[in-house]
This record gives sequence, C-alpha cells and structure tokens, in this order.
Amino acid sequence: MTHSCDRPPGRTVRTRSPVRDWEDALISGNGRQGALVHSGPDRTRITLSHERLFLPVREPLPAPHTAPVLPELRALLGEGRSRSAAELITEVAAGEGYEGTHWIDPLVGAAVLSFAPERPGSGAVTRTCDLDTGEVTEELPDGTVHRVFASRADDVVVCDLHRPHGLDGRLTLGVLAEEPPVALRVRPGAGAGRLSLTVSFPDRPEGGLAGYTVTCSVTAEGGTAEPDGEGLRVRGVRRLVLLLRTETAAPGAERAPATAELPAGPPALLLERHRRLHGELMGRFRLRLAGAAPDGGRGLRPEPGHGAAPELVTRLVDAGRYAVVSSCGDLPPTLQGVWSGTHDPPWRSGYTFDGNLPSALAGLHPTGTPELMTPLFDLLDGFAEDLRENARRLYGCRGILVPAHASTSGRHNHFGPEWCLTCWTAGGAWLARLYWDHYSYTRDRGFLLRRALPFLTEAAEFHEDFLCEGGFSPSYSPENTPADGDGQACVNATMDVAAVRDLTRNLVRAHRALGIPGARRWVRLAARLPGYRIGPDGCLAEWAGPAGPVAQTDRHAHRHASHLYPLWYERDPAFADPVLAGAAARAVRARLAWWRGQEADEMAFGLVQLGLAAAGLGMAEEAHEALSLLAGRYWRPTMVPTHNRGRILNVDIGGGFPALVAAMLVGSAEGRIEVLPALPREWSSGCVEGLRARGGVVVDRLEWDAGGVSVELRSLEGGPLLVRMPDGDRRIRLSDGSPVRIIGKLPTNWKHS
Repeated sequence: MTHSCDRPPGRTVRTRSPVRDWEDALISGNGRQGALVHSGPDRTRITLSHERLFLPVREPLPAPHTAPVLPELRALLGEGRSRSAAELITEVAAGEGYEGTHWIDPLVGAAVLSFAPERPGSGAVTRTCDLDTGEVTEELPDGTVHRVFASRADDVVVCDLHRPHGLDGRLTLGVLAEEPPVALRVRPGAGAGRLSLTVSFPDRPEGGLAGYTVTCSVTAEGGTAEPDGEGLRVRGVRRLVLLLRTETAAPGAERAPATAELPAGPPALLLERHRRLHGELMGRFRLRLAGAAPDGGRGLRPEPGHGAAPELVTRLVDAGRYAVVSSCGDLPPTLQGVWSGTHDPPWRSGYTFDGNLPSALAGLHPTGTPELMTPLFDLLDGFAEDLRENARRLYGCRGILVPAHASTSGRHNHFGPEWCLTCWTAGGAWLARLYWDHYSYTRDRGFLLRRALPFLTEAAEFHEDFLCEGGFSPSYSPENTPADGDGQACVNATMDVAAVRDLTRNLVRAHRALGIPGARRWVRLAARLPGYRIGPDGCLAEWAGPAGPVAQTDRHAHRHASHLYPLWYERDPAFADPVLAGAAARAVRARLAWWRGQEADEMAFGLVQLGLAAAGLGMAEEAHEALSLLAGRYWRPTMVPTHNRGRILNVDIGGGFPALVAAMLVGSAEGRIEVLPALPREWSSGCVEGLRARGGVVVDRLEWDAGGVSVELRSLEGGPLLVRMPDGDRRIRLSDGSPVRIIGKLPTNWKHS
C-alpha cells in the first residue's frame, strides 16, 4: 500500500474573496472567546465574541401548564385535528403571559476592534487561516500584516499588527454598529497602553446578564500610541501587540465585571502555548483520500452531476473539525459556534436540540476528542430543574423534557400554532444517546455511573408516565407535516419510537455494565412502544401510527429526515430484518431525490442525517452523494460552514461532515466494528489515523488501495471483537492497549472510478 498519511501537508485555508460583512470572516476561537477576522483594504477589523454573551432580551417563562388539557389534546389528535391541538396549546400559553413566539436570548457580538490607517489602501486582502494553530493572517495592500488567534492557554485574543514602513492611524474598540434590541450603557476607556469597553444592560429582565467588559492591552514598538478621545492615536509604530479578553458578569451579579489583568509575553510565546493545546486536539485525527476526481479536473468545487473530489472532502473534514474544536469551551457550540457579529442572529443562535446541536457534536467522538463533549453535559446539568419543570407542567410527568431551542435557560418557551415544539418529546432520549456514546467510546465507568445513568433514567421516567395506550400522543417529527394533515402535531412520530427504543436498550446495558439491578424495568417500557411501519410506497414511514381518521401520509420533500434516527448511531437491531432495511433504503432515496433539486436550499444538516442513515445501511453511493451535496453547497470561500446554500454562518455540518466521512470508513456498535462499510468508488485509496469506535476501540490506522485493506486496532479495556472486513468477518480478542493488525482484500466487484 503506497498511500500514507504519515506526513500530511499543512492544513490551511487561503482566500482573497472580498469581505462584505462579518459572515465573510476567517475564524479563530478557544471555545470561550471568539474572533471574527474580516478586514478590508482600508482597515483592520476584528469582531470579538464570548460563549456566555447572550443578550438579556426577555425573561424566560415557565413552560405552559398544558398537563390539565392533555386528555383534550389527545382527543383532538385522535380525531385528526392537528392544528386545533396546537392552537389549544397556544391558547393555554396566552393565558400565562405568552404573547406570540417567546424567543430565546440571542448570542451577540461583544465588540469590534478597528485600526484605520491615515492613508487607506485599496485592492484585495490576502487571508490565511492555519487550522493546526488557529492563527489567522491578513495581508493588506499597503503592506500591513496582522496575525490573530484566540489562545486556549491564556484565554485571550492576540493580535500582532505590523507594517515595515510604520503604522499611522487610529485604534478603537467599540460596540457593534447596529441598533441593539435592548438598552445599553456603554463606557469606553482609553489610557496609556490600554483600551477598555464596559457594557451594562440597565433594563435587563430579572435574572438577566448584568453586562460584560472587554479589556485590550496595547504594546507599541518603535513609535507612540497615545489616548485620543475614546481611542488611541498611533504614530510611527512598527508593531502593535494587542491582547484582548471579553468577560461576562457572573450569574446574579449586579454589574459588569472590572477590567481584566491580562498575561504578559511576546506573541510567539503565547502562540506556542496555545498551539500545544489546540494543535494536539486537531492532530488526533488525520485523513488522506485519493482517487480520480469525478469532475474531470475542473477544480475542487463540485458541479451538478459530479461528486466531491477526494481532496475537497479531506479539506472540508479538517475545516469542519476546526470550526467545532474552536467553539467548544465551557459550553457547547451554539448555532454559530462561539462567533457572532450581530445583535440579532438567525434563530437567535443558541442551542437547537432537535437536530443542529447533535449534528455539530457528531464528529467529536469518532475523530478522537471526547473531552469536548463535556460542555454539553455541563449545560444540561445546569438546566436540570428547568427540564423537570417542563415535564411536570407540560404533561404532568416525572423525569425530564428537553426543549427544542434554548440559550440561557432550559425552559420550554419557543413554540407556536405552526411550530408546535412542545409536542416534541424525544429530546431527552436523543441526548441520552450522546451520554451512552460517551461511555461507549471512552469506557469511563465513573461517568456512566454518576452522569450517564441518572440522565438516562430521568429521560426514561418521563416516557414511563407519558406513553398512553396509543403510544406517543402528542408527538412531533421535526419539522415536517404529514401530507394529509393540517399541522405538525401528530401521533407516534417514528423518531420518538426509535429514540426511546434506543434509550431502553442503553439503560439495560448500563445496568448490566455496572452490575446493578433495575434493567427489567426498562425491558417493560420497551415492550410498550409501538413498532415501525412501512408506508404504502414501500418506504419506512415517518409516522409509525395513524392519528384517527388521518393516515399521516409521508411527505418526502422535506429538509429533516428524523424517521431515519434508528440508523444514525448504532443501528437498531430491528433493521436486521431485510424488509425493514429495504424500506429504510427506499426512504433514504426518496429524501435524496428532493435534495437534488434546486429548491432544496436550507438546513444543511438534513443531508448529514441522510448520509449517516445511508452509511449505516452500507449504501456507499447514496452516502457519497449526500456528502457531495454538503461539500458543494454549504461552505463559504473561507471554508466556514453555513446553514443555507452559501449563507448564514452555522457550525452544524462542521461536526456532521467529519462524522459522515467517519461513518463511511468505520461503523461500530458494542463488540463490533465494520471496516469500510460505505466506501465509495471515488476513494480509490486512502489512509486515516485516529478514528475511534464504540466499545472503546481505537482505529490507530486504516489504509486501503487496489492491493487491499489494512487496519490497526487497539482497545481501551480489552475483550472480544467482531471485525467485519470487506472480504469477511474476523473474530479477535484485543488485550488492554496492545495493537492488532488485520489485513484483507477489497471485494472483486468494488471498482475504482
């Protein structure tokens, strides 16, 4: 085998594309601090953000108390009156203070650092991002060069700005130019060697964020930087070194924090400290793909009818991982990661649990960065009482109910007569899968006992109380409406059935792994669940049971593919039935046919859902088509991922794209891995290092070419393992930490493109 990933080229993004606004920025982040670098030829511009800077717009309300009307809701759904059921929920909510949609607090930008030269230049700006260090470099036409990175080691944004002939101009630190939706009290500061900005929210709702402070230390070499109003006048400076930190007020604090004490040291030393942490995270996973480019060499960007070139796939895996690694701090990534340049981001950014956030996190385990999952678990711990309150007030149940959309609280506030999100009850079960996967990948029994098992138990207790004789009612399949229905509220969404089936299996396994009693309780819950259904068109149905006189007919022209949930993680054992697996395959093809159309523009992570299902079924061609559509439509020239085609900065597929590639190369379940389960013809050879698999298996190296396949495996705890190679199964036993190499052949019917 000649293909190697031992010495991969440097992972960089280079562009000269024009900057229209902050969404055209190159990004750097340490999880807590974010920097959007988006200079033009006339000035240097960096927009700063912070993972906890949610603008306090509205006080969260208790979830509407719909538990008393649950029998009425179920009766309406039994009559097929979906819209009426959703309107009843909003009617109850209106009596409790809800006036229209109650939006979450938005993630907003903190400040803009700007250097305006006295003699602005013109022309293109050359911009580069080193994904292995997180350093962004911009070269302006007048010779000014600046380098920016957000340090993980020192929790500061570092800006090193220099010009051979000297810098002359004005340095300022100010709030975003656009009008905020709440009152701000802004106090700028400028002094010797320092700029600062303190922002307070005087009219904030009770319990809301009091404010934040941005501190900037300024070191000038070879000239002067003197206070000039609210900024600094820079003259004859060869080099400006700026260190910036945004700090938000502590919960319950009455005022914005004081200006920060910032670390000392030259930028090179700060970068080296940061690189050791950031580079180690990025360096855990390496991928190289080779093959004949199906676009005939016309370039990296896919064209209609052509798949993504292997080189492009590799580059986007790296870019996606970079975006997510850089936005995992004390909190998980919002829709926009840790970056915002606006007071009104799309959907208010925040955490969207019914698809976006799981997609953003999907690549963390298989690409070897499990510790970056911890912020999700910490977030949910902080929401625990709200999640319990949701369950009690909405449905009179024990346990927890996770809202579809949240930011500063876990209360179920975002819903309406059309988007009837309180009917979605699968959130706890879905997130419970991420808890179980964390144990499965890491074999951390302490985590399983102290964090995973309690969450799984509360998620299941909700469904013990909620399930009725007819199954799940109300129910919701994000964000689809049955073709014969008048609203999104439904009965027995397949997602609900699949997620709770998965939850009960994982609870049984958790009890057995820990050697504690209680598993039979979850076997009984599993026995109460509806089964899957195949629709009249032969596809796996999105709704497992009818709602009275309404058949709940499938509508395949839709961006979500929630009914394919049983194939996204460990495949539901029910799909060992070839009839059910065939129905799922037809459902994948039906959704994919819609995505090919020009009208299929929005919500990129729906293609991740399709691709993962295809990979789980061994459908290499369909998985590769989903990957190619993702590669061709949903990235900026800066290789920053987007939500819609080429627009709306969004990190969902930053995690979903690498996760899909990983699933095409290795599938896994407890005690079993599948090597190259969905290898497309276009990848004639390749090498991957650092893949992780369930059951605590590490795929140190996987290589393939026309000569065969080689995989090197080790285990975190040892034990038997079924390895499904392309040429047949191998049963091996892994000892704790000792590698085993397996060599096989590609099947004779597999042809290179």
